[in-house]
Amino acid sequence: MASPAHRAPSFDLDRFIRTTTAAVDACLDRLLPKATRKPATIHKSMRYSLFAGGKRMRPAVCLAAAEACGGRQAAALPWAAAVECIHTYSLIHDDLPAMDNDDFRRGKPTNHKVYGEGIAILAGDALLTQAFEIAAHAPETKRHRLKAFLRELAHASGSLQLIAGQVADLEGEGRRISSKELKYIHERKTSALLCCSARLGGMSANCTPAQLNALTSFGYNVGLAFQVIDDILDVTQSTEKLGKTAGKDTASGKATYPSIVGLDKSRKIARQLTDRAFAALKPFGKRGAALESLASYLLNRDH
Repeated sequence: MASPAHRAPSFDLDRFIRTTTAAVDACLDRLLPKATRKPATIHKSMRYSLFAGGKRMRPAVCLAAAEACGGRQAAALPWAAAVECIHTYSLIHDDLPAMDNDDFRRGKPTNHKVYGEGIAILAGDALLTQAFEIAAHAPETKRHRLKAFLRELAHASGSLQLIAGQVADLEGEGRRISSKELKYIHERKTSALLCCSARLGGMSANCTPAQLNALTSFGYNVGLAFQVIDDILDVTQSTEKLGKTAGKDTASGKATYPSIVGLDKSRKIARQLTDRAFAALKPFGKRGAALESLASYLLNRDH
C-alpha cells in the first residue's frame, strides 16, 4: 500500500529485524529469571509467551529511534526489553477468557491454554513488574533522567492509555460504536506503546526536544496505522496466516475499522496515517532509514 517514494531500497530491513530481535532476545534471556528458578511454573509461563516467536516490532522501533538520533543500541536495549515485557503481558491478559477468549497467539496455544488461567494472570502481572525492574537499572542521559523514562513507561501502560484502550474495547463489545470511539480504543490499546517505544529509543540517545516531538508523531501515526491494518487482516487473512484466530473480532461483536467504515476506506486511512509518519521522519534524513523501512513493512504486511 505504500508508494515507492516511501521505501528505503538501500536499507536491509530483514537484516535489521534479525539482528535487533536477536539482541532483544539475548537481553531478555539474561534479565529474566531462568525457567528453572523457583517457582519454576511462573517463570516457564513468562518465558513461554515472551519467546513465542513475535516479530519484536516495538523493540525494533525503539532501537531504530535511537539510531535515528545518533544513539547506541546498547543504551536503548533495556528500554526495548522493558517495552516487550509490557507488550507480552498485555497479550497474555488480552487472550484470557474474561477478555478476548482466544486459543492461539503467534501460531501457538495461548498462555492460559497451556498453564491455566491463574498462572497466566500471574505471568502477565510478573512481566509488567519485570519491565520496571529492567527499567530501574537502565542508564539515563543528560536531557532525560531516569524518572522521565519511568514516567513514559508507566503512562503508556496505565489506566489512561493501554488499560484505557482495553476497558473501552471490552465495553464496546456487542454494540455499535462510532469511528471516533474506535479511534480512542486503537490510540490507547496499540498506538500508545508503539509511540512510547519510539520516544524511549530517542531519549536513550539523549534526543533534543524537536527530535522527541518528531518521534512522537511518528510513533503515534505508525501505531494507529498498525492497528487499522490489523483490523483489515482480521477479515482478509486465514488463521494459519495470522498465527491467531482469524475473524475473531467480527465473531465476538467487536467494532473494527472495516466494520464501521469499510475495507476501502480503512486502507485509505492506513495510507494517510503512514504518510504522516513518513513526514515526521524528514528531520532525521538518512539516519531515519530504519524507522522508514519499518513503517513501510507495517503498512504492507499481510499477516
